[in-house]
Amino acid sequence: MKRKICVITGSRAEYGLLQPLLEELKKNKEFQLQIVVTGMHLSKAHGLTFKVIEKDNFRITKKVNIQLTADTSLGITRSMGYAVSRFGDAFVELNPDLIICLGDRYEIFSAVASALIHCIPVAHISGGELTEGAFDDALRHSITKMSHIHFTATEEYRNRVIQLGEQPNSVYNVGALGLDNIYRLKLLSKAELEKQLKFQFKKRNLLVTFHPVTLEKESVKQQFQNLLKALDSFEETQIIFTKANADTNGSLINMMIEQYCKKKLFKAVWFTSLGQLRYLSVLRYVDAMIGNSSSGMVEAPSFQIPTVNIGDRQKGRNRVK
Repeated sequence: MKRKICVITGSRAEYGLLQPLLEELKKNKEFQLQIVVTGMHLSKAHGLTFKVIEKDNFRITKKVNIQLTADTSLGITRSMGYAVSRFGDAFVELNPDLIICLGDRYEIFSAVASALIHCIPVAHISGGELTEGAFDDALRHSITKMSHIHFTATEEYRNRVIQLGEQPNSVYNVGALGLDNIYRLKLLSKAELEKQLKFQFKKRNLLVTFHPVTLEKESVKQQFQNLLKALDSFEETQIIFTKANADTNGSLINMMIEQYCKKKLFKAVWFTSLGQLRYLSVLRYVDAMIGNSSSGMVEAPSFQIPTVNIGDRQKGRNRVK
């Protein structure tokens, strides 16, 4: 009898990292792959990115809508509570032998909390990391404590998971999934990328990815206004924005991005989701990355481009020396 492996994904970036693993699970005849999509994948405001998963020839087993109606603290806590209940229904229906999840988002926390009550073992990817500027740390470490098998990106992260009380023989240092895609995918040529994005690279090009920071005193609005003001000082520079995720005040950042791009039609463009292939291809051709995304710490160095990291969102994460 095939073992049912349930992989949960709630965001565009997370799916991009999980894609190679999904391919391997799909090919393995010992496993029955179950894919459960939730969170931003089912949000129109975030591009309905579950369609990307279907386009990649994966069958989505279950959609768990957690009612992302507002990105306020109250809205997110309501979504988390609703998610615990909805994932409980899904797990009763699917009866998986193992759940695989990645990272530290609140919808993943809710799914794993539900799995804990249902006594379903969980394999967690990317535990042990630190991002001191966001409440992601608390969520990530909580997910670690509710999981049974752990796959970390570095030996330092593996040691931290063990320090949290997990058994050493259940914690594996396997490297960063994001790096697998860089070597696995055939990236787009500059001409192909320009055609798909309807964007022309020029003398200097920047990629900007900025997410809300939940534990900083300075307001999100003020932080992002300062960034936009700094970008205005660059002449002969093209800017590609990717929109913020569904954290507190993410919609405010996205509104500011759209307004800026409308004023700077010949300088700036924005995308709700580039997808993994186009995102990595953009990194190949830009001169620098600006913002507070983990990809500036993990993927960008492989393209030998600098990252201007803003604020404390990635504070504590390992960096290239």
